[in-house]
Amino acid sequence: MRLVFRARRAVTAAGEGAFDVGVDGETVTAVEPYGTLRGDRAVELGEDVVLLPGLVDTHVHVNDPGRSEWEGFETATRAAAAGGVTTIVDMPLNSLPPTVDVAALDLKRKTAAGRVHVDVGFWGGAIPGNAGELRALHAEGVFGFKCFLLHSGVDEFPPLGDEELEGDLRLLRDLGALMIIHAEDSETIEHAPQPHGRHYGDFLGSRPREAENRAIARVIELARRTGARVHILHLSSSDALPLIAAAREDGVSLTVETCPHYLTFTAEEIADGATQFKCCPPIREAGNREQLWQGLADGLIDFVVSDHSPCTPELKRFDSGDFGEAWGGISSLQVGLPAVWTGARARGFGLADVVRWMAERPAAQVGLTHKGRIAAGADADFCVFAPDEEFVVDVANLRHRNPVSAYHGRSLTGAVRSTWLRGKEITGEPRGRLLVRGRK
Repeated sequence: MRLVFRARRAVTAAGEGAFDVGVDGETVTAVEPYGTLRGDRAVELGEDVVLLPGLVDTHVHVNDPGRSEWEGFETATRAAAAGGVTTIVDMPLNSLPPTVDVAALDLKRKTAAGRVHVDVGFWGGAIPGNAGELRALHAEGVFGFKCFLLHSGVDEFPPLGDEELEGDLRLLRDLGALMIIHAEDSETIEHAPQPHGRHYGDFLGSRPREAENRAIARVIELARRTGARVHILHLSSSDALPLIAAAREDGVSLTVETCPHYLTFTAEEIADGATQFKCCPPIREAGNREQLWQGLADGLIDFVVSDHSPCTPELKRFDSGDFGEAWGGISSLQVGLPAVWTGARARGFGLADVVRWMAERPAAQVGLTHKGRIAAGADADFCVFAPDEEFVVDVANLRHRNPVSAYHGRSLTGAVRSTWLRGKEITGEPRGRLLVRGRK
Protein backbone atom coordinates (compact mmCIF):
# COMPACT_ATOMS: atom_id res chain seq x y z
CA MET A 1 0.00 0.00 0.00
CA ARG A 2 1.28 3.41 -0.91
CA LEU A 3 -0.54 5.42 1.77
CA VAL A 4 -1.80 4.54 5.23
CA PHE A 5 -4.00 6.74 7.41
CA ARG A 6 -3.45 5.93 11.07
CA ALA A 7 -6.53 7.09 12.95
CA ARG A 8 -7.04 6.64 16.66
CA ARG A 9 -10.66 7.46 15.88
CA ALA A 10 -12.39 6.68 12.59
CA VAL A 11 -15.92 6.00 11.43
CA THR A 12 -15.75 3.18 8.91
CA ALA A 13 -18.13 0.64 7.41
CA ALA A 14 -16.83 -1.72 10.13
CA GLY A 15 -17.90 0.70 12.87
CA GLU A 16 -16.28 3.42 14.94
CA GLY A 17 -12.89 2.77 16.47
CA ALA A 18 -9.13 2.94 16.00
CA PHE A 19 -8.20 1.92 12.46
CA ASP A 20 -5.51 1.98 9.83
CA VAL A 21 -6.94 2.78 6.40
CA GLY A 22 -4.80 1.68 3.46
CA VAL A 23 -4.99 3.50 0.14
CA ASP A 24 -3.53 2.52 -3.22
CA GLY A 25 -4.00 5.18 -5.87
CA GLU A 26 -7.56 6.50 -5.56
CA THR A 27 -9.09 3.58 -3.69
CA VAL A 28 -9.28 2.25 -0.15
CA THR A 29 -7.67 -1.20 -0.18
CA ALA A 30 -7.79 -2.19 3.49
CA VAL A 31 -9.30 -1.20 6.83
CA GLU A 32 -7.49 -2.91 9.70
CA PRO A 33 -6.94 -2.39 13.44
CA TYR A 34 -4.80 0.61 14.35
CA GLY A 35 -1.07 0.10 13.98
CA THR A 36 -1.18 -3.02 11.79
CA LEU A 37 -0.78 -1.75 8.21
CA ARG A 38 2.47 -0.79 6.50
CA GLY A 39 2.82 1.52 3.52
CA ASP A 40 5.17 3.79 1.63
CA ARG A 41 3.79 6.80 3.48
CA ALA A 42 1.71 7.27 6.61
CA VAL A 43 -0.63 10.07 7.64
CA GLU A 44 -0.65 10.07 11.43
CA LEU A 45 -3.84 11.65 12.76
CA GLY A 46 -3.90 13.23 16.20
CA GLU A 47 -6.08 12.19 19.09
CA ASP A 48 -8.22 15.31 18.67
CA VAL A 49 -9.52 14.37 15.20
CA VAL A 50 -11.73 11.68 13.67
CA LEU A 51 -11.37 10.24 10.18
CA LEU A 52 -14.74 10.34 8.44
CA PRO A 53 -15.74 9.44 4.90
CA GLY A 54 -16.13 12.44 2.64
CA LEU A 55 -19.68 13.73 2.81
CA VAL A 56 -22.12 13.42 -0.09
CA ASP A 57 -24.49 16.36 -0.63
CA THR A 58 -27.18 15.55 -3.17
CA HIS A 59 -28.98 18.91 -2.96
CA VAL A 60 -26.83 21.80 -4.18
CA HIS A 61 -27.79 24.72 -6.43
CA VAL A 62 -24.64 25.77 -8.27
CA ASN A 63 -26.59 28.10 -10.64
CA ASP A 64 -23.92 27.85 -13.33
CA PRO A 65 -24.10 28.69 -16.23
CA GLY A 66 -26.46 31.64 -16.47
CA ARG A 67 -26.55 32.86 -12.88
CA SER A 68 -22.90 32.49 -11.99
CA GLU A 69 -23.01 35.80 -10.12
CA TRP A 70 -25.12 33.87 -7.56
CA GLU A 71 -22.62 30.98 -7.32
CA GLY A 72 -20.45 28.91 -9.65
CA PHE A 73 -18.76 25.55 -9.95
CA GLU A 74 -15.40 26.75 -8.70
CA THR A 75 -16.70 28.60 -5.64
CA ALA A 76 -19.37 26.04 -4.74
CA THR A 77 -16.95 23.14 -4.86
CA ARG A 78 -14.32 25.07 -2.88
CA ALA A 79 -16.95 25.59 -0.18
CA ALA A 80 -17.89 21.93 -0.33
CA ALA A 81 -14.28 20.84 0.14
CA ALA A 82 -13.81 23.24 3.04
CA GLY A 83 -16.83 21.61 4.68
CA GLY A 84 -15.68 18.01 4.29
CA VAL A 85 -17.96 17.36 1.30
CA THR A 86 -16.29 15.38 -1.48
CA THR A 87 -19.30 14.77 -3.75
CA ILE A 88 -22.21 17.01 -4.72
CA VAL A 89 -25.16 16.53 -7.07
CA ASP A 90 -26.22 19.76 -8.75
CA MET A 91 -29.85 20.76 -9.05
CA PRO A 92 -31.34 21.39 -12.52
CA LEU A 93 -32.77 24.84 -11.88
CA ASN A 94 -31.51 28.37 -11.29
CA SER A 95 -28.91 27.77 -13.97
CA LEU A 96 -29.74 29.08 -17.45
CA PRO A 97 -30.80 27.06 -19.29
CA PRO A 98 -32.21 24.62 -16.72
CA THR A 99 -31.16 21.00 -17.12
CA VAL A 100 -34.33 19.83 -18.85
CA ASP A 101 -32.81 18.41 -22.05
CA VAL A 102 -29.54 16.87 -23.18
CA ALA A 103 -28.29 20.09 -24.76
CA ALA A 104 -28.56 21.88 -21.41
CA LEU A 105 -26.85 18.99 -19.63
CA ASP A 106 -23.99 19.10 -22.15
CA LEU A 107 -23.61 22.85 -21.61
CA LYS A 108 -23.56 22.42 -17.84
CA ARG A 109 -20.90 19.73 -18.07
CA LYS A 110 -18.76 21.89 -20.35
CA THR A 111 -19.13 24.78 -17.92
CA ALA A 112 -18.04 22.62 -14.99
CA ALA A 113 -15.20 20.76 -16.69
CA GLY A 114 -11.79 21.52 -15.19
CA ARG A 115 -13.26 23.85 -12.53
CA VAL A 116 -14.49 21.54 -9.79
CA HIS A 117 -12.64 20.74 -6.57
CA VAL A 118 -14.90 17.82 -5.63
CA ASP A 119 -16.74 15.22 -7.68
CA VAL A 120 -19.99 16.50 -9.22
CA GLY A 121 -23.06 14.76 -10.59
CA PHE A 122 -26.23 16.25 -12.05
CA TRP A 123 -29.99 15.96 -11.62
CA GLY A 124 -32.30 16.35 -14.57
CA GLY A 125 -35.46 18.45 -14.47
CA ALA A 126 -39.09 17.45 -15.11
CA ILE A 127 -41.26 20.34 -16.29
CA PRO A 128 -44.43 20.61 -18.39
CA GLY A 129 -43.79 19.51 -21.95
CA ASN A 130 -40.41 17.81 -21.53
CA ALA A 131 -41.57 14.23 -20.91
CA GLY A 132 -39.99 13.28 -24.23
CA GLU A 133 -36.58 14.44 -22.94
CA LEU A 134 -36.52 12.35 -19.77
CA ARG A 135 -35.46 9.08 -21.38
CA ALA A 136 -32.53 10.77 -23.18
CA LEU A 137 -31.41 12.56 -20.03
CA HIS A 138 -31.55 9.27 -18.14
CA ALA A 139 -29.43 7.63 -20.84
CA GLU A 140 -26.91 10.47 -20.49
CA GLY A 141 -26.42 9.63 -16.82
CA VAL A 142 -28.36 12.12 -14.68
CA PHE A 143 -29.03 10.77 -11.19
CA GLY A 144 -32.79 11.30 -11.35
CA PHE A 145 -35.29 14.08 -11.96
CA LYS A 146 -36.56 17.02 -9.95
CA CYS A 147 -39.98 18.61 -10.17
CA PHE A 148 -42.01 21.23 -8.33
CA LEU A 149 -45.68 21.20 -7.37
CA LEU A 150 -45.83 25.02 -7.23
CA HIS A 151 -43.94 27.96 -8.73
CA SER A 152 -40.23 27.29 -8.34
CA GLY A 153 -39.19 30.90 -7.99
CA VAL A 154 -37.89 31.05 -11.58
CA ASP A 155 -40.22 31.15 -14.56
CA GLU A 156 -38.11 28.85 -16.74
CA PHE A 157 -38.75 25.90 -14.39
CA PRO A 158 -42.55 25.67 -14.05
CA PRO A 159 -44.38 23.13 -11.86
CA LEU A 160 -46.02 19.88 -12.90
CA GLY A 161 -49.75 19.34 -12.53
CA ASP A 162 -51.04 16.04 -11.18
CA GLU A 163 -51.72 14.53 -14.59
CA GLU A 164 -48.26 15.38 -15.92
CA LEU A 165 -46.63 14.20 -12.70
CA GLU A 166 -48.42 10.87 -12.88
CA GLY A 167 -47.36 10.39 -16.49
CA ASP A 168 -43.74 11.21 -15.68
CA LEU A 169 -43.79 8.88 -12.69
CA ARG A 170 -44.96 5.99 -14.87
CA LEU A 171 -42.16 6.71 -17.32
CA LEU A 172 -39.53 6.93 -14.58
CA ARG A 173 -40.84 3.71 -13.01
CA ASP A 174 -40.19 1.93 -16.30
CA LEU A 175 -36.71 3.45 -16.48
CA GLY A 176 -35.93 2.59 -12.86
CA ALA A 177 -35.32 6.31 -12.25
CA LEU A 178 -36.02 8.45 -9.20
CA MET A 179 -38.28 11.53 -9.00
CA ILE A 180 -37.31 14.07 -6.32
CA ILE A 181 -40.07 16.50 -5.44
CA HIS A 182 -40.42 19.97 -3.93
CA ALA A 183 -43.66 19.19 -2.14
CA GLU A 184 -45.71 22.26 -1.24
CA ASP A 185 -49.32 22.63 -2.32
CA SER A 186 -49.90 25.70 -4.48
CA GLU A 187 -53.61 26.04 -3.68
CA THR A 188 -52.98 26.05 0.06
CA ILE A 189 -50.33 28.74 -0.32
CA GLU A 190 -52.54 30.80 -2.64
CA HIS A 191 -55.21 30.90 0.09
CA ALA A 192 -52.76 31.62 2.92
CA PRO A 193 -51.94 35.19 3.99
CA GLN A 194 -49.52 36.72 1.51
CA PRO A 195 -45.97 37.37 2.74
CA HIS A 196 -45.13 40.99 3.39
CA GLY A 197 -42.94 43.16 5.53
CA ARG A 198 -40.13 42.59 7.99
CA HIS A 199 -41.79 40.25 10.51
CA TYR A 200 -40.77 36.61 10.10
CA GLY A 201 -44.05 35.40 11.54
CA ASP A 202 -45.90 36.89 8.58
CA PHE A 203 -43.71 35.00 6.15
CA LEU A 204 -44.10 31.78 8.14
CA GLY A 205 -47.86 32.16 7.96
CA SER A 206 -47.68 32.37 4.18
CA ARG A 207 -46.12 28.87 3.91
CA PRO A 208 -48.18 26.82 6.40
CA ARG A 209 -47.42 23.24 7.36
CA GLU A 210 -50.63 22.19 5.67
CA ALA A 211 -49.11 23.09 2.29
CA GLU A 212 -46.38 20.50 2.82
CA ASN A 213 -48.70 17.93 4.38
CA ARG A 214 -51.22 18.09 1.51
CA ALA A 215 -48.53 17.94 -1.16
CA ILE A 216 -46.79 14.99 0.47
CA ALA A 217 -50.10 13.14 0.72
CA ARG A 218 -50.63 13.69 -3.03
CA VAL A 219 -47.13 12.47 -3.84
CA ILE A 220 -47.65 9.35 -1.74
CA GLU A 221 -50.93 8.57 -3.50
CA LEU A 222 -49.35 9.00 -6.94
CA ALA A 223 -46.36 6.87 -5.95
CA ARG A 224 -48.70 4.17 -4.65
CA ARG A 225 -50.74 4.30 -7.87
CA THR A 226 -47.75 4.21 -10.24
CA GLY A 227 -45.22 2.15 -8.31
CA ALA A 228 -42.56 4.81 -8.93
CA ARG A 229 -39.67 5.70 -6.62
CA VAL A 230 -40.15 9.16 -5.08
CA HIS A 231 -38.13 11.35 -2.75
CA ILE A 232 -39.38 14.27 -0.66
CA LEU A 233 -36.97 17.19 -0.67
CA HIS A 234 -36.16 19.43 2.32
CA LEU A 235 -38.88 18.28 4.73
CA SER A 236 -39.70 21.07 7.15
CA SER A 237 -43.14 20.06 8.49
CA SER A 238 -42.90 17.41 11.19
CA ASP A 239 -46.68 16.94 10.84
CA ALA A 240 -45.99 14.91 7.70
CA LEU A 241 -44.00 12.22 9.54
CA PRO A 242 -47.05 10.01 10.30
CA LEU A 243 -48.01 10.13 6.60
CA ILE A 244 -44.51 9.02 5.68
CA ALA A 245 -44.55 6.21 8.23
CA ALA A 246 -47.91 4.91 6.98
CA ALA A 247 -46.79 5.06 3.34
CA ARG A 248 -43.71 2.99 4.06
CA GLU A 249 -45.76 0.43 5.95
CA ASP A 250 -47.89 0.15 2.80
CA GLY A 251 -44.81 -0.52 0.69
CA VAL A 252 -44.58 2.86 -1.07
CA SER A 253 -41.04 3.49 -2.35
CA LEU A 254 -40.45 6.76 -0.54
CA THR A 255 -37.37 8.47 0.87
CA VAL A 256 -37.13 11.78 2.70
CA GLU A 257 -34.46 14.37 3.43
CA THR A 258 -34.23 17.37 5.69
CA CYS A 259 -31.62 20.14 5.93
CA PRO A 260 -29.24 21.54 8.55
CA HIS A 261 -31.17 24.80 8.83
CA TYR A 262 -34.39 23.04 9.85
CA LEU A 263 -32.43 21.15 12.52
CA THR A 264 -30.57 24.24 13.77
CA PHE A 265 -32.71 27.36 13.70
CA THR A 266 -36.18 28.13 15.04
CA ALA A 267 -38.81 30.60 13.93
CA GLU A 268 -38.89 32.16 17.38
CA GLU A 269 -35.28 33.38 17.12
CA ILE A 270 -35.46 35.00 13.66
CA ALA A 271 -35.34 38.78 13.98
CA ASP A 272 -37.35 41.27 11.98
CA GLY A 273 -35.76 41.90 8.59
CA ALA A 274 -33.33 38.95 8.88
CA THR A 275 -34.01 37.75 5.34
CA GLN A 276 -30.87 35.60 5.31
CA PHE A 277 -33.13 33.05 7.07
CA LYS A 278 -35.76 32.97 4.32
CA CYS A 279 -36.13 29.62 2.60
CA CYS A 280 -39.01 27.59 1.19
CA PRO A 281 -40.42 25.63 2.88
CA PRO A 282 -39.65 27.79 5.90
CA ILE A 283 -37.82 27.31 9.16
CA ARG A 284 -40.54 26.49 11.69
CA GLU A 285 -41.01 26.53 15.45
CA ALA A 286 -38.78 24.95 18.09
CA GLY A 287 -41.18 22.08 18.77
CA ASN A 288 -41.27 21.25 15.08
CA ARG A 289 -37.46 21.18 15.01
CA GLU A 290 -37.34 18.63 17.81
CA GLN A 291 -39.83 16.42 16.00
CA LEU A 292 -37.58 16.48 12.92
CA TRP A 293 -34.70 15.27 15.06
CA GLN A 294 -36.99 12.50 16.30
CA GLY A 295 -37.83 11.66 12.69
CA LEU A 296 -34.12 11.14 12.05
CA ALA A 297 -33.81 8.97 15.16
CA ASP A 298 -36.78 6.87 14.05
CA GLY A 299 -35.49 6.48 10.49
CA LEU A 300 -38.46 8.25 8.92
CA ILE A 301 -36.10 10.95 7.62
CA ASP A 302 -33.38 9.19 5.67
CA PHE A 303 -30.65 11.81 5.46
CA VAL A 304 -29.55 15.43 5.72
CA VAL A 305 -28.34 17.57 2.81
CA SER A 306 -27.71 21.28 2.50
CA ASP A 307 -30.14 22.66 -0.10
CA HIS A 308 -27.38 25.22 -0.65
CA SER A 309 -29.30 27.92 -2.53
CA PRO A 310 -27.26 31.13 -2.73
CA CYS A 311 -27.91 34.43 -4.43
CA THR A 312 -26.40 37.90 -4.58
CA PRO A 313 -26.75 40.08 -1.47
CA GLU A 314 -29.09 42.43 -3.35
CA LEU A 315 -31.63 39.68 -3.88
CA LYS A 316 -31.90 39.14 -0.14
CA ARG A 317 -33.32 42.68 0.11
CA PHE A 318 -31.41 43.69 3.21
CA ASP A 319 -32.30 47.28 2.26
CA SER A 320 -35.96 46.72 3.10
CA GLY A 321 -35.85 43.50 5.12
CA ASP A 322 -39.05 42.48 3.36
CA PHE A 323 -39.49 38.71 3.53
CA GLY A 324 -42.03 38.81 0.72
CA GLU A 325 -39.55 40.36 -1.71
CA ALA A 326 -36.34 38.55 -0.71
CA TRP A 327 -34.99 35.50 -2.51
CA GLY A 328 -35.55 32.30 -0.56
CA GLY A 329 -32.49 30.16 0.01
CA ILE A 330 -29.81 29.48 2.62
CA SER A 331 -26.10 29.21 1.87
CA SER A 332 -24.77 26.40 4.05
CA LEU A 333 -22.61 24.05 1.98
CA GLN A 334 -19.47 24.67 4.03
CA VAL A 335 -21.03 24.54 7.50
CA GLY A 336 -23.52 21.68 7.22
CA LEU A 337 -21.33 19.15 9.05
CA PRO A 338 -20.58 21.27 12.14
CA ALA A 339 -24.18 22.53 12.23
CA VAL A 340 -25.61 19.02 12.25
CA TRP A 341 -22.93 17.71 14.62
CA THR A 342 -23.56 20.57 17.07
CA GLY A 343 -27.24 19.65 17.24
CA ALA A 344 -26.68 15.90 17.13
CA ARG A 345 -24.21 15.66 20.01
CA ALA A 346 -26.48 17.85 22.18
CA ARG A 347 -29.23 15.24 21.66
CA GLY A 348 -27.12 12.17 22.33
CA PHE A 349 -26.29 11.12 18.78
CA GLY A 350 -22.81 10.07 17.72
CA LEU A 351 -20.59 10.72 14.74
CA ALA A 352 -21.64 7.37 13.23
CA ASP A 353 -25.19 8.74 13.05
CA VAL A 354 -24.00 11.89 11.31
CA VAL A 355 -21.97 9.85 8.82
CA ARG A 356 -25.03 7.73 8.07
CA TRP A 357 -27.18 10.83 7.49
CA MET A 358 -24.67 12.94 5.55
CA ALA A 359 -22.51 10.43 3.67
CA GLU A 360 -23.68 6.84 3.53
CA ARG A 361 -27.39 7.24 2.85
CA PRO A 362 -27.29 10.09 0.30
CA ALA A 363 -24.59 8.20 -1.61
CA ALA A 364 -26.67 5.03 -1.59
CA GLN A 365 -29.78 6.87 -2.78
CA VAL A 366 -28.11 7.98 -6.01
CA GLY A 367 -26.25 4.72 -6.53
CA LEU A 368 -22.77 5.99 -5.66
CA THR A 369 -21.80 2.78 -3.90
CA HIS A 370 -18.10 3.74 -3.98
CA LYS A 371 -18.80 6.97 -2.07
CA GLY A 372 -19.91 7.86 1.45
CA ARG A 373 -18.12 5.12 3.40
CA ILE A 374 -14.65 3.99 4.39
CA ALA A 375 -14.35 0.42 3.17
CA ALA A 376 -12.18 -1.64 0.86
CA GLY A 377 -13.08 -0.81 -2.73
CA ALA A 378 -14.53 2.62 -1.97
CA ASP A 379 -13.02 5.89 -3.19
CA ALA A 380 -10.41 7.26 -0.78
CA ASP A 381 -12.56 10.30 0.06
CA PHE A 382 -12.00 11.51 3.62
CA CYS A 383 -12.85 14.30 6.01
CA VAL A 384 -10.48 14.87 8.93
CA PHE A 385 -12.79 16.33 11.57
CA ALA A 386 -12.05 17.86 14.99
CA PRO A 387 -15.34 17.19 16.83
CA ASP A 388 -14.58 19.24 19.94
CA GLU A 389 -13.25 22.41 18.30
CA GLU A 390 -15.57 25.38 18.74
CA PHE A 391 -15.81 28.35 16.40
CA VAL A 392 -18.07 31.19 15.39
CA VAL A 393 -19.15 31.27 11.74
CA ASP A 394 -17.88 34.32 9.88
CA VAL A 395 -19.05 34.79 6.29
CA ALA A 396 -15.63 36.24 5.49
CA ASN A 397 -14.22 32.73 5.95
CA LEU A 398 -16.79 30.93 3.79
CA ARG A 399 -15.75 29.91 0.30
CA HIS A 400 -19.03 30.26 -1.58
CA ARG A 401 -19.29 33.28 -3.87
CA ASN A 402 -21.35 35.82 -1.91
CA PRO A 403 -20.84 36.73 1.77
CA VAL A 404 -24.36 35.88 2.94
CA SER A 405 -25.34 33.04 5.26
CA ALA A 406 -27.89 32.50 8.01
CA TYR A 407 -25.06 30.89 10.01
CA HIS A 408 -23.02 34.10 10.30
CA GLY A 409 -22.33 34.71 14.00
CA ARG A 410 -23.51 31.23 15.03
CA SER A 411 -21.36 29.27 17.49
CA LEU A 412 -20.78 25.73 16.27
CA THR A 413 -18.75 22.75 17.42
CA GLY A 414 -16.66 20.65 15.05
CA ALA A 415 -14.13 21.87 12.52
CA VAL A 416 -12.93 20.32 9.27
CA ARG A 417 -9.14 20.14 9.35
CA SER A 418 -8.63 18.66 5.86
CA THR A 419 -10.52 16.99 3.03
CA TRP A 420 -9.16 14.26 0.74
CA LEU A 421 -10.54 13.35 -2.67
CA ARG A 422 -9.57 9.97 -4.12
CA GLY A 423 -6.41 9.71 -2.07
CA LYS A 424 -5.12 13.28 -2.34
CA GLU A 425 -5.68 16.23 -0.07
CA ILE A 426 -7.74 19.02 -1.65
CA THR A 427 -5.45 22.03 -1.53
CA GLY A 428 -5.47 24.13 -4.68
CA GLU A 429 -5.87 22.90 -8.23
CA PRO A 430 -9.32 21.59 -9.12
CA ARG A 431 -9.20 17.84 -9.68
CA GLY A 432 -12.82 16.82 -9.19
CA ARG A 433 -14.57 14.63 -11.75
CA LEU A 434 -17.95 14.89 -13.40
CA LEU A 435 -19.96 11.85 -12.38
CA VAL A 436 -22.31 9.83 -14.56
CA ARG A 437 -24.94 7.56 -13.06
CA GLY A 438 -23.89 3.94 -13.24
CA ARG A 439 -20.22 4.65 -13.85
CA LYS A 440 -17.43 4.77 -11.29
